[in-house]
Amino acid sequence: MSYYYTGCAEHYEPHFLDACFLCRKPLGFNTDIFMYRGNTPFCSKDCRQEQIEMDDAKEKSWKRSASSSIRKSEQSKNATGTTTPDKPVRTGTVAVA
Repeated sequence: MSYYYTGCAEHYEPHFLDACFLCRKPLGFNTDIFMYRGNTPFCSKDCRQEQIEMDDAKEKSWKRSASSSIRKSEQSKNATGTTTPDKPVRTGTVAVA
């Protein structure tokens, strides 16, 4: 296992390419490393695919919750009849002489 120096004599951390991000299996020197999103290493295509699927599921969940929040706020605005206009609107009586 390789380590790199982080600035303190007592504090060494493992290098990020030492183990699979998902299953923590040690990555060998003469083995393929499957990368995802820049600097995330995986020991196999299967581990990488599992992470991709988990990330996709999280992203879909976030999008669903964000869109439902937007819909709820729009529904509450429509129900009360009050909307916030994008531009200021002046109301009242105008007298022209």
